[in-house]
Amino acid sequence: MAIYLDNAATTQVDPDVLEAMLPLLQGQFGNPSAIHAMGRKARAAIERARKTIAKSINVSPSEICFTSCGTEANNTALLGSVRDLDVTRIISSPTEHHCILHFLEHLEASYGVEIVYLDVDDKGRVDVDQLAELIADKTKKTLLSLMHANNEIGTMIDFERISKMCHEAEVLFHSDTVQTFAHFPFDLQETPISFMVSSAHKFHGPKGIGFMYVNGDNQISPLIYGGSQERNMRAGTENISGIIGLGKAVELAYGALDEHRKHIEDLRQYCKEKLVEHIPGILFNGDLEGRSLYTVLSTSFPAEACYEMLLFNLDIAGICASGGSACSSGVNQGSHVLKAIDADATRTTIRFSFSKNNTKEDIDHLVGALQQIREEAVV
Repeated sequence: MAIYLDNAATTQVDPDVLEAMLPLLQGQFGNPSAIHAMGRKARAAIERARKTIAKSINVSPSEICFTSCGTEANNTALLGSVRDLDVTRIISSPTEHHCILHFLEHLEASYGVEIVYLDVDDKGRVDVDQLAELIADKTKKTLLSLMHANNEIGTMIDFERISKMCHEAEVLFHSDTVQTFAHFPFDLQETPISFMVSSAHKFHGPKGIGFMYVNGDNQISPLIYGGSQERNMRAGTENISGIIGLGKAVELAYGALDEHRKHIEDLRQYCKEKLVEHIPGILFNGDLEGRSLYTVLSTSFPAEACYEMLLFNLDIAGICASGGSACSSGVNQGSHVLKAIDADATRTTIRFSFSKNNTKEDIDHLVGALQQIREEAVV
């Protein structure tokens, strides 16, 4: 029996999402740029999905642009802020996703942008006082780029406070919400932001489709040129079935948000308690007692021989999870997030991440497998 505990990496497509997509892959396959009836039907389906997403975060549909994924959307927002909005300084953190960090390196090398990284503590929390000092300097047009929740350890920023700080300082604010959209409520009228990014496959939608919110006050150019699709924001024939799947996944997620959140929060707490009870020396990364992504449990196992091949042994036991290491050796560079929080390099980190589909029986199976792995190593 396979136990899937890697939902922060990707999630299973919801059956209702698949059902919504199938007509667009079969009979309703018209090109949305075509003026005939089948094209108009495809266009109407896209715009319905756009309205669903816009409504979920309380923005105008015209501010939503569909992309292939979160990485493309993040790259578009960052490049647009420099190329079109005259940003010369970007403030970020060393624990951002690589699609941010690597693109910041590109902007620094190719555009001469000043990149400033905020300090983070041992739980991955950014230094907000340092941020306040930095944005008090009005001599450079500045963009702040911080992910809402860290994908490895789950630590979250104070979204509302930072939004207010940026608004008052006239600093652009970009946030990668790939791990949190459809898991938390957003009202971008109450909490203004310049750019926001998400990806469908993180909340039971299809892979290959995401979206970018661009505040109407910020006019940026495309990353991909060609046709006039997406209101001239992204050239190329739209991924119609993916867009409809994204819209349906958003509808389902926000339609049962509280129910799913409670279920997953209870599962994470149950998992934490069972691990503490049965695995001596277990620790957890991140800010579990503070702002924390409830779908993620970053688990630090003791520096014992039985845990050195833990991810491999879990895979043999039919358990899917993600690994992480603070060390760096050979081609395995380890986790930049764990390095940034000064995690113990001798310990083994495994990220367990949960969805609405997981059960307590899954957790019991996991704990049983961990116990067996330890016992067999001792023997």
